[in-house]
Amino acid sequence: MNNSRLALLKGFYEEEPNDPFNIYALATEYLKTDSAKARELFEVLLTEHPNYWATYYHAAALYVALEENELAEKTFLKGIEVTKSLNNEKALKELQGTYRQFLDEMEF
Repeated sequence: MNNSRLALLKGFYEEEPNDPFNIYALATEYLKTDSAKARELFEVLLTEHPNYWATYYHAAALYVALEENELAEKTFLKGIEVTKSLNNEKALKELQGTYRQFLDEMEF
């Protein structure tokens, strides 16, 4: 992880802790080295900014990596619901495709 990038993102987050982009950017940076901190930040987004659609893909993928498959599935489904309600076709297709892959892998 680039420590100067992490410091910069932490600074943005501290300046505007309620800006979902700042939380998201910091969470995705933490994915590289600290899954617990990334999870904490993604869960803030899921709770406090449920329409921030970009969160769902990364949060669900993190839950899969942590072998929390039930939570991953719920997150994928909620993300699909949110992207549909926002009429975000591109994000919807990406989430649906990734969710199908997840289901295929769960069969094995």
